[in-house]
Amino acid sequence: MTAQVIDGKAVAQKMQARLAEKVAVLREKEWIVPGLVVILVGDDSASQIYVRNKERSAKVAGFRSETVRLSENISEEELIDIIEKYNEDDLFHGILVQLPLPNHINENRILLAIDPKKDVDGFHPMNTGNLWNGRPQMLPCTPAGIMELLHDYQIDLEGKTAVIIGRSNIVGKPMAQLLLDKNATVTLTHSRTHHLAAVCRQADILIVAIGRANFVTKDFIKEGAVVIDVGINRDENGKLVGDVDYEDVLDTAGYITPVPGGVGPMTITMLMEQTYQAALRSAKG
Repeated sequence: MTAQVIDGKAVAQKMQARLAEKVAVLREKEWIVPGLVVILVGDDSASQIYVRNKERSAKVAGFRSETVRLSENISEEELIDIIEKYNEDDLFHGILVQLPLPNHINENRILLAIDPKKDVDGFHPMNTGNLWNGRPQMLPCTPAGIMELLHDYQIDLEGKTAVIIGRSNIVGKPMAQLLLDKNATVTLTHSRTHHLAAVCRQADILIVAIGRANFVTKDFIKEGAVVIDVGINRDENGKLVGDVDYEDVLDTAGYITPVPGGVGPMTITMLMEQTYQAALRSAKG
């Protein structure tokens, strides 16, 4: 049996087409255009690519989009002043500060400076608390995108055993809560988990975000399991690969996301969706 490939690119395109329709209605009925500002500090090459993709998606959706490119030498206070300007600007409903930031800037202080209502990355402690209290509003975009993929492919989570490799605040921890909210039984593992492969073999749904190229092989996979690969790495030949050894796992898994074309397109799509939802809430006062 060969796993069914979960086509994140196709799901993202479908969602973005619906989003463009919703944006057009919001503009016509409420005279509101969702506004997203992306703040980029320095010239990290991966960040530059992400920001270009976000700009392109915002344009397709019909958003008001702005990118603020800043020198890597900017001070923390200057950056906070820029964030506060957009906090007060009613034309912008989403503020995203592209991470990572230069070492001299306190990342936590910057994330705290963003108005939680405009925190479309879902990293502000208030939004984290809302998620854990069962009242999510702004979610980290990658876990939110994974939930949309599972929903689109009609993968039932209730009562299922879900294992997550990786305990980051961006993916692992919020992913665990979103799965719990759908009544899955969740185990959160990491690089120091004893007998990791054996734990993973219990999983009906395995989500891998450990940041190691081709780390997960078929020895980790229960027959027929859903395998979601969050990793983005380069192998020794410079090829883009995930944290899962795709070819090795393909005949054991029931469903699998490819890299590229799996989780990645959904992350940007959820960023756009959350900006739209923020604009819709502003229209309702």
